[in-house]
This record gives sequence, C-alpha cells and structure tokens, in this order.
Amino acid sequence: MLVPLLLALLAAPAAPDAGTPDSAVGTGTPARGSGPEKLPFTPDTLREVVRAKQPQIERCWEQTLATQDKPVDGTLQTHFIITPAGTVRQPKVVKKGTTLKDPTLHRCVETVLSTMVFPVPPDGKDHPVDYPFNLKAVR
Repeated sequence: MLVPLLLALLAAPAAPDAGTPDSAVGTGTPARGSGPEKLPFTPDTLREVVRAKQPQIERCWEQTLATQDKPVDGTLQTHFIITPAGTVRQPKVVKKGTTLKDPTLHRCVETVLSTMVFPVPPDGKDHPVDYPFNLKAVR
C-alpha cells in the first residue's frame, strides 16, 4: 500500500508586497480563533495559509494514487490571484512546470486553492501568486 506524502516547496509568491519591512516577516502564528485577515501580508504568512490547506491537497493526491497501478511522483505548478479582499480568484494548475497531467487531480487542487483566504493586501491590489507543489508517493 502506498502512503502519499505532500511536500510543498517554500516558493515565495510573485512579489506579493515588496514594501513590507523585514520586521513584519514571520510575525508569528495567529491566536486561536483569529483568521488570516488579522495577519500581515508577507511571503511567510502566505506560505502559512497554503500549508494550512495541505491536508486537503494531500486528499486530492491520495485519490489520484488510488487510481494508479504504480506510484508516480511529480510537480503541480499552480497560479492564482489574491484579491484585494484576500480571497482567491482564477486558481489553476498551469501546464508549464507541471509533470502530473491528471485532470481530476488538477480540478481537485484548483477547488482547494479557491477556498483559501489570505491576509488582505495593504495596497488594495490583486497579487498574482505562482506556487509549486512536489507530490511524492512513499512506500
């Protein structure tokens, strides 16, 4: 039996906030009951939001592995836009950089991405994000 393992690369989003002072990076974990909108809009907090959704991404991967005769490893290169409200618009798995070609996996991951809620960008603008996921089956 194969056990899936998800490893998200620590890729920084595409220039989410070049004006954020270094002191705001890694400002900690939110208090219990507080949402991401209370966090600063930094690369670290954006990664934390993605990490919080990893169990759901792993479920997508588990479903894909269950349909495979042999284990497969690969990369999903994703792109989405963080809106001024902190929600996700236009989540997609992009062809360039993606080695896992299963359309069902892509739809599942895109659905998970669409449920993410990020800190509100202080500049009130859209922020495009490119985020790769490395997926591996562990025996």
